[in-house]
Amino acid sequence: MAVELSALRDQIDAVDQQMVALLARRLALVEQVGHVKSQHGLPIYAPDREAAMLASRRAEAEKQGVPPQLIEDILRRTMRESYASEKDSGFKCLNPDLRSVVLIGGNGQLGSLFGRMFRLSGYQVNVIGKNDWDNADEVLKNAGLVIVTVPIHLTMDIIEKLNQLPNDCILADFTSIKSKPLAAMMKAHQGPVVGLHPMFGPDVPSLAKQVIVCCNGRGEESYQWLLEQFGIWGASVCQMPAEDHDHGMTMIQALRHFTTFAYGVHLSKVKPNIEQLLKLSSPIYRLEIAMVGRLFAQDPNLYGDIILSSQENIDMIDRFYQSFSESVELIKRKDKQGFIDNFTQVSDWFGDYSQQFMQESQNLLKQAHDAIHRG
Repeated sequence: MAVELSALRDQIDAVDQQMVALLARRLALVEQVGHVKSQHGLPIYAPDREAAMLASRRAEAEKQGVPPQLIEDILRRTMRESYASEKDSGFKCLNPDLRSVVLIGGNGQLGSLFGRMFRLSGYQVNVIGKNDWDNADEVLKNAGLVIVTVPIHLTMDIIEKLNQLPNDCILADFTSIKSKPLAAMMKAHQGPVVGLHPMFGPDVPSLAKQVIVCCNGRGEESYQWLLEQFGIWGASVCQMPAEDHDHGMTMIQALRHFTTFAYGVHLSKVKPNIEQLLKLSSPIYRLEIAMVGRLFAQDPNLYGDIILSSQENIDMIDRFYQSFSESVELIKRKDKQGFIDNFTQVSDWFGDYSQQFMQESQNLLKQAHDAIHRG
């Protein structure tokens, strides 16, 4: 048996080595693709091309008796690496006549990410940090685009200082709330104004498939090139009114971050053995506790600013508290039928999304399970 296994394992190792060589060849080809796209101003993410390629490979896999989902998983992971590699080839500059791009707060993680993207596209980038305001006027007088990317609690004060920008300069911000900063920018600057919110963190390997929300302010035609530049970087621009954005962020950010915060606080008081929990964990619980731990590995000021940024957020959290209290009372009464009724009501509200989310989560859980090492 040992001899037979050893021979088979040698063959598997040989195939794996061939796969590594093929992946290296594919990445080299992707690098060439990146250069061509850079020269011609093509986006690194082409959804139609990706969908057609995946469909074709799935069909070929099925013909050869290979599970289609297996080849799709391999290709999607490979494409993620490819997008990260393509960006290193640089990007076409859509507005070569633009004066300098000034990132206020550009030494932060998100500002640094966008500074790199602008530089890869051939733009001159200047940064104004918290200790650079003595020279700010000199930097700003030649600005063609100014982006405010500072913590929420500093944003309004910074915007008020930007009342001497060139008339044709585009003023933008990356704050995760939009109504108040957009109004403040419109008041401080008479030129083009746009509110932007990158819906991702600074640790993304590339901007492919990432979303940037755009809330129009003034002079839309003046910054269309900027939105198109985001598209070349691979991002998807989602345009909506500032008020709609802020309503959505109440659920997507404030409430979600608060519930994670509250769960983390509870865990810290109960003090379970995390190592033991992980040994007992199903992939879904491991993901859940990982997302809690992820929050507490970051800056508390950022999340405090997000949660406390509006009265609407506080009111929504209070409504959640009331709903939570009602559910606790139901459990205290051991009201199983009441639990089932509530469960059914929520299930009906989700509708077809329940099955869609079931399928999406199954794929995530498979990946999470693959990453687990149990020794």
